[in-house]
Amino acid sequence: MGEREDDIMAKSALTDHLTLAGLNLIQQALTIYDADLRLAVSNRPFQAMFGLPERLVTAGAHFEETVRWLAENGEYGEVDDVDAFVHDRVKAARAFVPHYMERQRANGRTISVEGSPLPEGGWVTVYTDITATKRQETLLRARSEELSDQVLSHSEELARTNRRLEATIAQLEEAKRQLTEMEARIRVTTEMAPAHIARLDSDGVYTYTNRRLSSVMPGKRSDVVGMRFDEVFDPVTAGKLKGPVAAALRGEASVLEYDDEGSGRRIRTAFTPDRMDPDGPITGVYLLSTDMTEEAQARAALAQTHKRELAAQLTSGLAHDFANLLTIILGLQGRLERMPLPLGAHDLTEATKMAARRGGTLLDKIARITGPHEMRTAPVVLRDFLDGFAQLGRAALPEGVTLSIENTVEHPALMLDAGGLQDSLLNLVLNARDAIGGQDGRIDIRLANLRDTWLEIRVSDTGPGFSDHALANALNPFFTTKGDEGSGLGLTMVYDLTKLAGGKLDLSNAPDGGGVVTLRLPLKAAEAEARPLLILVVDDIAELRAGIRETLTQLGHQVIEAASGEEALALAEIPGIDWVISDLRLGEMDGVELLSRLAARHPQLRLALLTSLPENDPRRVEGAARWPVLSKPIEPTRLAAVLNAEVAA
Repeated sequence: MGEREDDIMAKSALTDHLTLAGLNLIQQALTIYDADLRLAVSNRPFQAMFGLPERLVTAGAHFEETVRWLAENGEYGEVDDVDAFVHDRVKAARAFVPHYMERQRANGRTISVEGSPLPEGGWVTVYTDITATKRQETLLRARSEELSDQVLSHSEELARTNRRLEATIAQLEEAKRQLTEMEARIRVTTEMAPAHIARLDSDGVYTYTNRRLSSVMPGKRSDVVGMRFDEVFDPVTAGKLKGPVAAALRGEASVLEYDDEGSGRRIRTAFTPDRMDPDGPITGVYLLSTDMTEEAQARAALAQTHKRELAAQLTSGLAHDFANLLTIILGLQGRLERMPLPLGAHDLTEATKMAARRGGTLLDKIARITGPHEMRTAPVVLRDFLDGFAQLGRAALPEGVTLSIENTVEHPALMLDAGGLQDSLLNLVLNARDAIGGQDGRIDIRLANLRDTWLEIRVSDTGPGFSDHALANALNPFFTTKGDEGSGLGLTMVYDLTKLAGGKLDLSNAPDGGGVVTLRLPLKAAEAEARPLLILVVDDIAELRAGIRETLTQLGHQVIEAASGEEALALAEIPGIDWVISDLRLGEMDGVELLSRLAARHPQLRLALLTSLPENDPRRVEGAARWPVLSKPIEPTRLAAVLNAEVAA
């Protein structure tokens, strides 16, 4: 790397040398001063033309010092007030205005001075000796008796105009080049931005786009220039944008966050009026659209967590007092039953006890909803999950009600909280069963991925559907249409688990009748088609086995343990073991010998070693040549990577 840097520096020095050599060969004198009016570059003709000392042609020399030296040495002729003269010249230079002038020097020669500002500040000036040209003009005037003074004057003026025009053309060409480069840089920058940047004219027609619309909203076109925005978006989304666009055309900037119906993405769009002149008319609207889906999912999950915490704080004290009251009621009813009571009184005490016990059950449900719940997402193979749930769901249905499950999700495995999803689906199936009632019917569960943004789960039934009152209140706690048989907390629990995952829940009715509950969960594909693995952990220290077991179970796997190599050989005969992870240093049989014997007996087993030995230890090197080696203390991410890599292989 050092040699390469030396080569680059050498090439750069050579380029600078060649550039300066080329500048020294041109006839004109040239200077470049930076934004602080300090000399950056000058060629040899500049020093020779004005006879400047070496210090004034050295990089860093200040423009003011050079002008003062020239004034004091008679370059500008008689100067009454040198300080005022220098001040005026420096002030004009700091304006960085393009200029062209011709002046006669004190030595009688005539020069043209052409100055052009630089984009980064400062300017470049070219000094050309035009004495010969001026002499030719004078000679022409003196010798041409046939030409009128007016023609000669026009010729001279034309020559001066041509020189100014050439200078102006050069400045325009440079400005055009700079604008082209600037436009190219802006285009590259906007193309790289993870957002859709666009402009609409006053009629709502796209006049510019960075062609990122399809990445922000999958399914949309990328090149929409020339199209109206209500042609680009579906009617629902276009309706949401119509108001802010109209407001921006009136001069009101705004930000709108909305759901795009076509892609399912959560989008945030900023609307900025396009007004070239602060007092002029508004000619269009700038749009900046970003994908806020993951942020919105995280916000929803966080908000639901805060709601649960608040609900827990509000209900914990009430639940405690209510539980005490129920305990007192049950105790008093028990004492009443032991007393001689009139006929029929025992039925009343029994009914009171049943109501009190139902209150206790209700308290348990409230505690489960408001209590702490940790989302445990892990790789879930949808096929296996749905096969298992189908058996559970059908077992809860009467003979006349069928359950069908259709999965069109493109990813075989997703990151999900399998327990929470199973509870939610079972709750929805039981609600659908109750809605169908005692007659025959069908419950359909359909899973699909919505543009790689959402996992959409649609549960529908052939019951009577939701009433308008139920659609408006079904997600409220304690709302039920089942009378005394319902607690009104089933859909609340489903809603709670869905929001905790950052998802959405929607209730509707199918066109042909029947209720429909739609869950949308964040779609996160698993890296490998994972399933819970059965892993044999071998270590002669119980505390270490316990720590490894906890890590593996948190990753969703099942664990059996062995305290020695001999015990591990016996347990390895159990059918269904996927992995054996052994400490390298055991008792009489070390980990390398154990895994070697297991590999010979059970070639289908996947094997790995654990050790705290340094990487250069011969025993570790020997094991690493054949199997993955994990260092202690074990890193959960490293362990998961090893397991997933082997599964994917």
